[in-house]
Amino acid sequence: MNFDLAEWLNLAIRWLHLTAGIAWIGSSFYFVWLDNHLTPPASGDASGEVWSVHGGGFYHAQKYPVAPKHMPDDLHWFKWEAYFTWLSGFSLLVLVYYWNAATFLIDPAKAALAPWQAVAIGLSALVLGWLFYDLACKSPLGRNNRLLGAVWFAFLLGAAFALNAVFQARGAYLHIGAMLGTVMAANVFFVIIPNQRKVVADLISGRTPDPALGKAGKQRSLHNNYMTLPVLFIMISPHYPMTYGAERPWLVLALLGLTGVAVRHVFNLRHRAQPTGAAMALAAVLALISVTYVSLEKAAPAKAATAGPVTYAEVQPIFARHCMACHSKHPTNPAFATPPLGVELDSYAHASAVAQRIKAVAVDAQIMPLGNTTGITLDERRKLGAWIAAGAPQ
Repeated sequence: MNFDLAEWLNLAIRWLHLTAGIAWIGSSFYFVWLDNHLTPPASGDASGEVWSVHGGGFYHAQKYPVAPKHMPDDLHWFKWEAYFTWLSGFSLLVLVYYWNAATFLIDPAKAALAPWQAVAIGLSALVLGWLFYDLACKSPLGRNNRLLGAVWFAFLLGAAFALNAVFQARGAYLHIGAMLGTVMAANVFFVIIPNQRKVVADLISGRTPDPALGKAGKQRSLHNNYMTLPVLFIMISPHYPMTYGAERPWLVLALLGLTGVAVRHVFNLRHRAQPTGAAMALAAVLALISVTYVSLEKAAPAKAATAGPVTYAEVQPIFARHCMACHSKHPTNPAFATPPLGVELDSYAHASAVAQRIKAVAVDAQIMPLGNTTGITLDERRKLGAWIAAGAPQ
């Protein structure tokens, strides 16, 4: 029996991450919608209320500005969704990127890191991201959400640039996503839930809760709301190498991240019945700039490299040096008894048949050879791209 523990563990944790993430994001989106649809109550001490219909029933939700006068017997806390999303996401980061740092994280062409050094840099990025964000929120910047957002974006952009300088681009992307996810979960764990507990304790003791506690929790919740779509993009980005495989992947990440923020803002404006035209236009322009930039950037190297025709005879030595140890009928790499995914690159017929797959993983994403252990150069990747762009001529 061939039982691959790592693969099954990967699947189980990834499934948990997806499930918990859906639950967390769903509740987050719902409560933002709820806040934005509140209307003055007909009676009572609530600050707002909303009626809704779903699943054949009617619901009447009310919000209190600080807390109700009396603690209800049954109070639901929204926290485990956030905790399990972070725990499962961090577990995946360890299982895929830290356990296999030499393969999926380190790029010797950028920095000759030992696995422990790469892991230390990754973990430090998560900690520093939270410390910077939390201190910014508690500083005078915290009084202006827009200014705070701009400073936080600039910090993330700098982090993306720095991580891309030492990691494979895909690993750099995932660490920016992990930084955002860590901040979002830490907001729940260190601010939102503790503040709510203090309010509950005050109610039970007969004290008047401090309104600042709820205000701080609401601010962190609003920040989480705007960070959600960029995090979701980063979660799916490994499947789209034209993003992290760009010449400046940190810039593409910034553009698409801002697109996600703009899209989220459109929904928030709609919920408050405010004009959305400018926000929709901004989101569309950012998306168009992102696509245009990546397309033009990809076209430039290919055009430069095709000053002279590139034939199979010129790229065959590249395959021989960097690919055929694994991708041949009888691999010489002891890690493989058969060519991975059945891909053989030991002849023109085999290589030309999978030209677009080669482009995706070796030219665009630049994740092959794994860990770049063979030292393939950017010029060699561009030559492969030029050969494929010309139609893979023999």
